Amino acid sequence: MSHPIAAGKSSFDLVDAELVLNELRLQPDTVLLDLACGVGNYALASAPFIGPAGAIHAFDLWPEGIAALQESARSLGLEQVQARVADVSKRLPLADGSVDVALLATVLHDLVEVGVAEGALREAARVLRSGGRLVVIEFDKVESRPGPPADIRLSPEEVETLTAPFGFHPERRIKVGDHLYLLILVRQS
Repeated sequence: MSHPIAAGKSSFDLVDAELVLNELRLQPDTVLLDLACGVGNYALASAPFIGPAGAIHAFDLWPEGIAALQESARSLGLEQVQARVADVSKRLPLADGSVDVALLATVLHDLVEVGVAEGALREAARVLRSGGRLVVIEFDKVESRPGPPADIRLSPEEVETLTAPFGFHPERRIKVGDHLYLLILVRQS
């Protein structure tokens, strides 16, 4: 994967951000991983809930997005936000079992489309602690705007099927915007 399909696009303004942040269940010591973070809207919105005892690791292949996130975090004094250019389908510079919550916000369908979803899910499973949560936000599998074509969107059942081989079990699903859902999956040991 050399250049992100949806570089520069974000679903953040399409979701009920307060609802999403509540569902992340962030605490001052939470370690959050934002996979394929873009310009880091979700990472930045999560930062006020995570203190110096926690961390936000944000990775994306898009250098301009990472640079924008680094600048935003620096200007806001958010030392807990660590943003780096990285391929989320390859080994990330994080220890096994070191993450509490991993977020894939409207990006899993793109990872499937370019054939690297298994690598990203394997890496999420490696870095998440037992009982850690994978939070997937995706567009409903219907034709609607904005969003990708319906044929590449993922239904919640498709997400569950994709994630199950990596030890993830569905906990709950909620609607977080027009034609957007959030699925919480728990990593079993």
